[in-house]
Amino acid sequence: MILHPVRDPRLITTRRGGTLTDVHHQLLARWAASCAEHVLALFEVVAPEDSRPREAIAAARAWADGRMRMMDSRALAGHAMGAARPLSGAPRFAAYAAGQAAAVPHVAEHDLGAAAYAIRAAMAAVEPAAREEVRLRERDRQRAQVPEELRRLVIEDQARRDHLCWGVFGD
Repeated sequence: MILHPVRDPRLITTRRGGTLTDVHHQLLARWAASCAEHVLALFEVVAPEDSRPREAIAAARAWADGRMRMMDSRALAGHAMGAARPLSGAPRFAAYAAGQAAAVPHVAEHDLGAAAYAIRAAMAAVEPAAREEVRLRERDRQRAQVPEELRRLVIEDQARRDHLCWGVFGD
């Protein structure tokens, strides 16, 4: 479970009593989609006929662009998670990353789920001796792509929830 039991109001939309604006919520969805897309090939190499994770990533972006309802994106998140379940290792984590990205429109805090699963996918795709180097490289690549106006929030949230996200964001 990547969600903290105490929600950060900065990651709750203004219409639900938090301070997250629609624009920032959309930016988080796009960032999560980018994190998931970076490792999508790890899934597609073992299940090239299964488009559910790719459709989930597209859904996060479509919602952010105003072309899809939140409920439809959330449904596609569940389908991507379904694609992950029978698999193991990097392909499974890559599909979960896609599902988490598509869930961001529903709950913004799924952004770190997409990022964390993407890091886990990248790590699982290499030999154990290389995993720490790959973890740091993927984490830093993701951080470099966070929109500037959200950088502080994302980095603070990574520190706050790192223990829930398998320690993939730490130094």
